[in-house]
Amino acid sequence: MGFSDGDAKKGAGLFKTRCAQCHTTEEGGPNKVGPNLHGIFGRKSGQAEGFSYTAANVNKGVTWDENTLFEYLENPKKYIPGTKMAFNGLKKDKDRNDLITFLREAC
Repeated sequence: MGFSDGDAKKGAGLFKTRCAQCHTTEEGGPNKVGPNLHGIFGRKSGQAEGFSYTAANVNKGVTWDENTLFEYLENPKKYIPGTKMAFNGLKKDKDRNDLITFLREAC
């Protein structure tokens, strides 16, 4: 199963509780522990300007879209072994769909 449209409002809540401590979404927003996510759709992994990535993220070479994010966000450390992202993932398909739908609007 892959991505399907979710509830952006629920995704915003998930972002606030699970992601916002490390990421921003607004254009020109700062990098935190994790990179600013603005413009993530269509960008290759490890390419946000001004952020120091692990070689694992840079070398993965995946282009972020709804389906790659859907797979990545289930288990980031499995999808990119060696990533420094300290997030265990969102196991429920619905949560990932909601979050990605929010990110598509916010980023």
